[in-house]
Amino acid sequence: MPTLILASLGSFLAALDVVVVATALPALRVDMDASLGDLEWMLNAYNLVFACLMMTGAALGDRLGRRRMYVVGLGVFVAASVAAALAGSAEALIVARAVQGAGAALVLPLTLTLISDAFPIEKRGTAVGIWGGVTGLGVSSGPVVGGAIVDGISWQWIFWLNVPVGIVVMLLSLVLLRESRGTRPHLDIVGLILVGIGLFSLTWAPVRAPEVGWGSAEVLTAFAVGALFIGLFVGWERRTPYPMLPLAYFRSRGFTTANGVIFFQFMSLIGSLFMITQFFQIGLGYGPLEAGLRILVWMAMPMIVAPIAGALADKFGNKPFMFLGLLLQGVGLGWLALVVKPGVSYGTLVLPLIIAGVGIAMCFPTTANAVVAAVPPDDAGVAAGTNNALREVGGVFSVAILAATFAEYGSYVSAEAFTDGFKAAMVVAAILPLVGLVAAVMAPSKAQERAAPLVVPTPQRPLARAVD
Repeated sequence: MPTLILASLGSFLAALDVVVVATALPALRVDMDASLGDLEWMLNAYNLVFACLMMTGAALGDRLGRRRMYVVGLGVFVAASVAAALAGSAEALIVARAVQGAGAALVLPLTLTLISDAFPIEKRGTAVGIWGGVTGLGVSSGPVVGGAIVDGISWQWIFWLNVPVGIVVMLLSLVLLRESRGTRPHLDIVGLILVGIGLFSLTWAPVRAPEVGWGSAEVLTAFAVGALFIGLFVGWERRTPYPMLPLAYFRSRGFTTANGVIFFQFMSLIGSLFMITQFFQIGLGYGPLEAGLRILVWMAMPMIVAPIAGALADKFGNKPFMFLGLLLQGVGLGWLALVVKPGVSYGTLVLPLIIAGVGIAMCFPTTANAVVAAVPPDDAGVAAGTNNALREVGGVFSVAILAATFAEYGSYVSAEAFTDGFKAAMVVAAILPLVGLVAAVMAPSKAQERAAPLVVPTPQRPLARAVD
């Protein structure tokens, strides 16, 4: 139980700081004279580094000790939070957010590794469901916490809040968590470098695209470099004896489809959050706290539903919850796009927000449970790192795509102009999870999930069986 609590608290901090900035964006825009591009970077600097280093964080934990690297990650996160609180310019805040993302990239994948190591497979769905609920609490409380702090104190305190919590979790983790490592005797340094450059380039492109254009030389070059280095990474992983990501796992439908589901879900989720928090303030005229409280009907659903979905997945399998979750998320956001207009009443928005939130909550624990169940226990960190990296890459693409859609159809000139752009962005946000349904349909059934996962061969560990 201490492992579940401490790992969930680390996940809570990492999730909170994805969204806690959201309700502060209008205040930051005024206080720091920030542009739309600056606001995107205040979210994306965190998500960009988070995504690029997630697999590195998992690999370092497996090689150097999961408890040790979990504590190191928390320390980096806390130090960066102090720097963010002290930032005097948009540029300084963006740099601090990037360092925060590096700390979170160590913390988040290791939370699932620690839980997987502590719980047998028959109880893992329930444990991951609780983890998903606490992660959902971080997501759901972010807008409210951010709004309350911005209204009642100042935006700096959304970062100061991390410091005491992070320090307490660090100290308790040193005392209560047991140390564990993966089975690989060597760290795949070449793989870490190749995948880091590849992911950075692929996520840099959509981040820069709204400012310099999707057809610009910078964006096209970034995409090309990213594709090249991911290709080199795949080639290296095929021949190195100790790969950081065994490519055989992608032959597992459970592993591949769960990663596809979370990618498209977060392509919709993070961009929606970026736009909805601003719409409630700029389009509807609410203050930061008022906006955060009204968004709670959407963002609180993971806290309520995720533990239930995780427990039921142990009985019925992950597939039905991933499918229904994406469907509800798409329907809810599509309904929101349909009814939104200048001066729309809050009551009109409640039901579509709840429906979308329930959908999000169903995917949180079941995608995590599916990827971890698809690999041997020793490689839970690899699976979690891959899953979390893809979801954060999806989040980076999401903010860029929805911001570009907003800029094409709306502006910050007036509430009416903002609403026009917001409506168009929500149409795109509704389509993305529906695309992800293709992956959910192809996910394995409960009986197939129960089959023994692939054991990847190494010089010390022969191949046991093939994946389904």
